[in-house]
Amino acid sequence: MTLWIAAGAVALGFLIALEIAARRYGIPGPITNQTRELIRTPASGPLLYASMALMMVVLTWRQRFVALGAAVGIDVALSLVRWAIDARIGSGSGALWVMVGCAVIALTRRTGHERVLLLKGVGLGLLLVAGRKTGDTWLLITSKTRPQVLDQYLAVADHALGNPSWVVGRMVEATGPIGANVLDWVYVQLAVAAVVAALYQLRHVAAERRFPRHHLVRTFLVIGLLGPGIYIIFPVVGPIFAYGADGGQWAVADLWPHTPTPTSTPQHMPFDEITPRNCMPSLHTAWSVAIFIHTRNSPRLLRYAGTFWLIATLGATLGFGYHYGVDLIAGVVFTLTIEAALRAHDRGWDRAGIRMVAYGVGVFVALLVSYRCLPMQMAEYPWVFGPLLVLAMISVIYAYVRTTGTRDPESAPARQPKPQPEMV
Repeated sequence: MTLWIAAGAVALGFLIALEIAARRYGIPGPITNQTRELIRTPASGPLLYASMALMMVVLTWRQRFVALGAAVGIDVALSLVRWAIDARIGSGSGALWVMVGCAVIALTRRTGHERVLLLKGVGLGLLLVAGRKTGDTWLLITSKTRPQVLDQYLAVADHALGNPSWVVGRMVEATGPIGANVLDWVYVQLAVAAVVAALYQLRHVAAERRFPRHHLVRTFLVIGLLGPGIYIIFPVVGPIFAYGADGGQWAVADLWPHTPTPTSTPQHMPFDEITPRNCMPSLHTAWSVAIFIHTRNSPRLLRYAGTFWLIATLGATLGFGYHYGVDLIAGVVFTLTIEAALRAHDRGWDRAGIRMVAYGVGVFVALLVSYRCLPMQMAEYPWVFGPLLVLAMISVIYAYVRTTGTRDPESAPARQPKPQPEMV
């Protein structure tokens, strides 16, 4: 319970700090944006309903039907009001009202373990929603605070991998609107896919009246917490902006996806104050890898879905020009290191866990340093540095599987208390 209170206090403090920072730049923060969606049409109704579904893992089936009916009823009523005043019609506010209502019920009508369990469920659902709003605000802050980007360094370094964003971009273009629409849907609904995988992991919470010690939502939230901090250190906008039509006057040239970038000496380049610097590492890759990992012990359909989501997300991140190939390698290493650290924490830090996490951090830092300091050498000797980058990623995958891959996160043994000496 103490850990949950501490985590809640840290999350609330972070949201307040981000709200204040956003106000300094003249934009609404995550708390303001989320509060507005109680009345205004939400930006993502499916995400709010997915978050409510995550909260409902602590409820009985009867309570779930009541909660769902209340959410739909509130949404219908609000839609009628919005239609009457000629506002944009959408859904999701009802789900948010239900989550807030469950929090009030937990504080006023529940006691003891039942109160704690319900608050955990509400917190889990609201954290997913707050994470989305926090991410949106954080991305706006990166565009305001980092006027120059490092895209030229990554574009040159990407020659070591054969410019995969340019290659996949042409492939997606060749598939026409059908392929592009499928990849776009997969890319946008990543959080919903994560909720589906998490619901399977949390399916026994209502019966057992407790959460498993490790599940997908924890990994998702930690990735979302740590990733944006690296955006500040290594600001990158992506090929479609730095080398494509979407960059407008700020782009180096309109090269993506048909003309590979030149291998001239890279340098910092100024960019607008609107486009997020959210490429390094690729968090969509990181999250899709987490979904893949957490569906390995699921039924066949979920395993196939996790594999499909990983492949489609990789195709979308490259094929839409949102990321360079080197971003994806960094994203894989980033996720495996975080996942290993979370499992080591649950299992109890042993030598293998410490070694795995230290190795993952070392490889990740080495990747960032090489992208920044050795891009020309990487482009000049692609047959050397290309395999080295892939081998570095594979080595982290191997270390992760060797250390934690055979342990089910739902059934990993709990830490045993130290035996107390007998009193004589």
